Amino acid sequence: MVLNKMNGDEPEQEDYRSLEPDVIARGNILESFTESKEAQELINNLRLDHEDLILQETAIQKFKVIMNTYQEQPHLLDPHLEWMLTSLLDIIRDEASPPSLVHLAFKFLYIISKVRGYKTFLRLFPHEVVDLHPVLDMLVWQNPKDYETWETRYMLLLWLSVTCLIPFDLSRLDGDLSSLEGCTRVPTMDRILSVAKSYLVVSDKARDAAAVLISKFITRPDVKQKRMADFLDWTLSTLSKSSFQTIEGTIVMDGMLQALAQLFKHGKREDCLPYASTVLECLDNCKLSESNQTLLRKLGVKLVQRLGLTFLKPKVAKWRYQRGFRSLAANLQFSAGGPMALKTKHATAVTEQEDDEEEYDIPGQVENVVEQLLIGLKDKDTIVRWSAAKGIGRLTGRLPKELADDVVGSVLDCFSFQETDSSWHGGCLALAELGRRGLLLPSRLSDVVPVILKGLTYDEKRGACSVGSNVRDAACYVCWAFARAYDPLELRPFVNQISSALVITALFDRDINCRRAASAAFQENVGRQGTFPHGIDILTAADYFAVGKIANCFLNISVYIAGFPEYTEPIIDHLVNMKINHWDGVIREFSAKALHNLTPQAPDYMTCTVLPKLLPLAVGTDLHTRHGAILACAEITHALSKLAKENKRLVTSFLNEKILEGLKHIHVELCRRQLYRGLGGELMRLAVCTLIEKLSVSKMPFRGDPIIDGWQWLINDSLQSLHLVSSNTRQQIKESAVSALAALCNEYYCLKEGGAHPVQQDELVKQYMSNLQSPEEMIRCGFSLALGALPRFLLKGKLQEVLESLKKVTCISSKDASFAESRKDGLKAIAKICLTVGVKGEGLPTEYISKDNVAQIYNTLLDGLNDYTTDSRGDVGAWVREAAMSSLMEVTLLLTQNEPALIDANVSKKIMCCLAQQSAEKIDRFRAHAGSMFLSLLYFDSPPVPHIPHREDLEDIFRRSEAVTFNWNAPSQAFPRITQLLGLPTYRYVLTGLTVSVGGLTESTVRCSSQSLFDYLKGIQNNLNALSSFCDTLLQVFEDNLLNDRVSVPLLKMLDQLLANGCFDIFVAEENHPFPMKLLALCKEESRRSKDTQKLRSSIAVFCGLIQFPGDTRKKVLFQLFLLLCHPFPIIRKTTASQIYEMLITYSDIIDPDITEEVMTILSDTNWDAELPFLREQRNYICDLMKVPKPQLVAKST
Repeated sequence: MVLNKMNGDEPEQEDYRSLEPDVIARGNILESFTESKEAQELINNLRLDHEDLILQETAIQKFKVIMNTYQEQPHLLDPHLEWMLTSLLDIIRDEASPPSLVHLAFKFLYIISKVRGYKTFLRLFPHEVVDLHPVLDMLVWQNPKDYETWETRYMLLLWLSVTCLIPFDLSRLDGDLSSLEGCTRVPTMDRILSVAKSYLVVSDKARDAAAVLISKFITRPDVKQKRMADFLDWTLSTLSKSSFQTIEGTIVMDGMLQALAQLFKHGKREDCLPYASTVLECLDNCKLSESNQTLLRKLGVKLVQRLGLTFLKPKVAKWRYQRGFRSLAANLQFSAGGPMALKTKHATAVTEQEDDEEEYDIPGQVENVVEQLLIGLKDKDTIVRWSAAKGIGRLTGRLPKELADDVVGSVLDCFSFQETDSSWHGGCLALAELGRRGLLLPSRLSDVVPVILKGLTYDEKRGACSVGSNVRDAACYVCWAFARAYDPLELRPFVNQISSALVITALFDRDINCRRAASAAFQENVGRQGTFPHGIDILTAADYFAVGKIANCFLNISVYIAGFPEYTEPIIDHLVNMKINHWDGVIREFSAKALHNLTPQAPDYMTCTVLPKLLPLAVGTDLHTRHGAILACAEITHALSKLAKENKRLVTSFLNEKILEGLKHIHVELCRRQLYRGLGGELMRLAVCTLIEKLSVSKMPFRGDPIIDGWQWLINDSLQSLHLVSSNTRQQIKESAVSALAALCNEYYCLKEGGAHPVQQDELVKQYMSNLQSPEEMIRCGFSLALGALPRFLLKGKLQEVLESLKKVTCISSKDASFAESRKDGLKAIAKICLTVGVKGEGLPTEYISKDNVAQIYNTLLDGLNDYTTDSRGDVGAWVREAAMSSLMEVTLLLTQNEPALIDANVSKKIMCCLAQQSAEKIDRFRAHAGSMFLSLLYFDSPPVPHIPHREDLEDIFRRSEAVTFNWNAPSQAFPRITQLLGLPTYRYVLTGLTVSVGGLTESTVRCSSQSLFDYLKGIQNNLNALSSFCDTLLQVFEDNLLNDRVSVPLLKMLDQLLANGCFDIFVAEENHPFPMKLLALCKEESRRSKDTQKLRSSIAVFCGLIQFPGDTRKKVLFQLFLLLCHPFPIIRKTTASQIYEMLITYSDIIDPDITEEVMTILSDTNWDAELPFLREQRNYICDLMKVPKPQLVAKST
């Protein structure tokens, strides 16, 4: 689309945009009520389901799921509402229906009314005269305190609100009110009123339905004459006695206010007017504006506006502005320029003379009402402000022109900068309502538009964040409303301002909802007004989906839109004035990058206007402005240098001497004012390092200038101070300083002949190497990466020294074992240096990677793969292993492309085996990284990496077509392939990594790895050679990692699983087979004198598994187990007894059946927490029974 023309290298954006039709389609796929049969079946089965609580809940849940699907398109239910209602009412009216079934039917009715809306649904309810008493009786029988049946009461009250509208005097339904017993029956009117009153004070949703009932019932002609005054007295009395300080009082006030608001909404003006003043006075006394209950304040505003409308006559203001006509013929005639058009063209705002208006006095209470609504516009809660805004709109429509203009003026007072964001938001909502209703005359647009433009950029900082997104969103709503309300001629003077402001908000607002709101408002203006410059083109680029990604807005769409001259300078000015000083650092960085991308659109404007404005801000007093301005200077300068290079000009052709001095002055001034220290120093270091990098890359004419020494000092000081800065910015400062160093050295330290100044080189390299042995880890990190970033001419002659120094950083010693991060950066630096200096087989080891130093480099990198350091942060050695893997791949590919002869077959074998082992480990991310490196080396083609063992077999296991898409992160995909490597002799040691995964803690990893291993072993059960080879590897792994808990504990867990799953059954037939004997010896050695309960318990499980092997193995296992029966730790004794008991059940043939029961009784009945002397007697008795030598106490040597 348009964006693709603008920026051809943005495939991500193109892919994203191509998904839009699918997204839209998925959002509106509903065309009809497709689940009607399922819903009908659920309703028909209610008579069966209600008895079973589980079936009842299932039916409700299914019906909710079906109905909730239609929340956004409830009209699709309309053709089906009647049969659903009829079916449910049949259940309710059936006298045989038990209460539980009736309540269930009402729950279904409530679910339907919630989705479709009670106003639409209620029209279908039966409302004959015969329905009134049954509904009323059913409602009277309900228990208001039964919280499980509130839906029944809610629906009955709504049903009663329809049935009570029968067009007969209710007294005709009462007949003779005296009963046989001589007691007087209560009239129907009083019964309904009593029920409604009782439900106005309940705490559930029935309160809302009671308010609806009151509004319909009290406004009946017969009821209002007899009961309206009394009801209002009761309501106001209850309201005045209640307090919003208590929960009970809040509930009561809520009910009363709802009832009054509904009553004054639905009642006739002449009926309500006599009571309006009294209600308003009572409402004033309640002081609801002081309440912290949002709902009460909202209801108060709602009631106030209804009272105001009661005071004013219901009339349409003849002075209001009208766009077009209600008649289609008149509209067509107007657009065609007919006689009617000529007559009305200049009289759209005022269609009648003012003296034609009916003059009448405005009651004094209206002023009070308007004042309360204006206060409501400033409320802290949105729903209150929104209600107040609608009230302002409704009331203004009934006022004379002069008074209405006063109201508009009062609304505009909300936009003072002394007011809060709530006031601005309320004001915007009110203006939108006034504009929408035609009550904001075109003459006022010159006052309103500047305010709205300010609202579109409103952003007030509060602590660590800001407020104002709701104001900006509401300002977009105002622009949207104006587009629909005014004729293009009226808005023409403001088109450029509004269009620029909306585009800027759509592109650069921090909040996605504001960007999308601005895009929607811009679209509405383009469609309705047709006067926005390049509207269609901009809409195509900045539509709802495109503005969803902030990076796309700042870096891509802004460049396209700035290509239109009307928007270029406003966009740049907004970034410079509003965004580079933004409180959010991410926005400041995006703004600087956006200015970089926009520079080619207006290079002269950037040079002559923007940079002179930014340079003073870069040394100003405000931290955020200073940070943003420095970044912006750096990015603009870099963009100008690229532009100069394209045009084959010098950068100085764009930048005059004053700007160059200003750029140099930034560091000098910050240093003089010590702004690199203290609060904000971290931001300044980041910004100035970026400035150094960009100015160096831009080839600024500063060679030999003292500023170079100043910049070098800052880079060195930043690297030496890394341990003093916060952990959040440490990594950023380190990377920024290293990037600045690389750019600075490349540009300003290289002599014309291509070398470096010997003294300068010697001093710099020695200083950096000396810092590699610092006691601070972060200093080591910084200077390791700094050495890795040095250009080739500075490393020439020093390569061997630098590599030796970095090798020391990567070695683990007792004092710096936890310095994993420095070891990681050291390995990264080695790889970077190798890529920098290049390869030359016969070259000097002080200048190139050659045959003399390649072995040392590989040994250092391979040693990094054995780093399994752990501390309080977890497996920090994983960072080192990850860096080692990446570095090995980079160095190997470098040698493969230049000097493949330097790669030794043994080294290649080690690399592939180590990567294979890492790809079998338990941490998903590092397993995926290792697998990716493994396949990258395997399938590198230009030329292929030499000496990869079993290349053909590996290509069969890992298909080339899957090399990119294979998901190493998923254990279910990775481990079935990894276990196949066990069949290749060279890669059998991958079992080490597999062991850690099988015996790990993560359930998914353990399940997938163990299943894959079992499947592999099952496949080689009949291949004695393969199984023996696996067993030898297993013993070798055990022996190599003896007393290494990282491997040995998972290995014991894995052995337990292997033995339990019969993986070694082939050896059971042979007595005294060497495999179980060696395994037993290693397990004994591992658990001997151990105090690790986890290891001991795993060992016990392995011993019990080894019992299946006959001969000496079994005897030794039993001896070992009986030894553990009297272990000093009670938990070990109990575990051993329990495991032996289970072992005797599983392997019943290992013991004489005559003594089995006795031995098992002793094991189960003995309290293994008891004293050791007693337990030894019990243990020795079992030994005698089973004819096993009794363990003897050994006296401790003194």
